[in-house]
Amino acid sequence: DVQLQASGGGLVQAGGSLRLSCTASGFTFDDHVIGWFRQAPGKEREGVSCFDLSDGSTFFADSVKGRFTFSTDNAKNTVYLQTNSLKPEDTAVYYCNVVPSRNDYWGQGTLVTVSS
Repeated sequence: DVQLQASGGGLVQAGGSLRLSCTASGFTFDDHVIGWFRQAPGKEREGVSCFDLSDGSTFFADSVKGRFTFSTDNAKNTVYLQTNSLKPEDTAVYYCNVVPSRNDYWGQGTLVTVSS
């Protein structure tokens, strides 16, 4: 079974940083497009960013542009989302998935809480 598990969340003060990890089991990232999504309390899940591993191109939502970046560790089959200058409105459960997303690939997500 394929599982894409996000981790690395936590509680951080506004202006702080976290590095979120997306680790795959039963799946290799290879030439896929990997997306990060988030769901804030009482809101629908939204796309935050995506990374095309075939050519290195990236997309970031306006709300996180300039603050979030991607990196990879092929040996660990892991994609990272570096989140900097965090704001209280970034508080959400963060998930990773392929793009377009697959329902059977959603993991439990990782909670990011940004205090003001």
